[in-house]
This record gives sequence, C-alpha cells and structure tokens, in this order.
Amino acid sequence: MDVKRAQEILRSSDKIEVQYKGQPVWIDGVDERTATARVHAEGNPANSMTVEVGQLVEK
Repeated sequence: MDVKRAQEILRSSDKIEVQYKGQPVWIDGVDERTATARVHAEGNPANSMTVEVGQLVEK
C-alpha cells in the first residue's frame, strides 16, 4: 500500500479491510513524511504500533 491510499482509507467512512502480516488491523494515523502508519489489531485498540505503510495490504 502507498501513503496516499492509507490516508484515503483512514478518511473513509466505509469499512475497508487492511492487513498487517496477515492480521486485520485498523489505521489510526498516517505520517506522510516517514511513510508510516499507526495501526491497532482489530478488536484490540490498546495494542497499537507504528508500521511502514508498504507493509499494509488492502483486501
């Protein structure tokens, strides 16, 4: 995934499935400068992490 698409998904009101290492995640924020995203595992918002946007996969 690229930064532009990650930002579009973040702003979307639709539920768009995104995976990180095969696990479903929600995008909480995108940093265009570093090409990273803050994500959390679906169903576990307390467990957030920063990952490279290129490692996210839209399903």
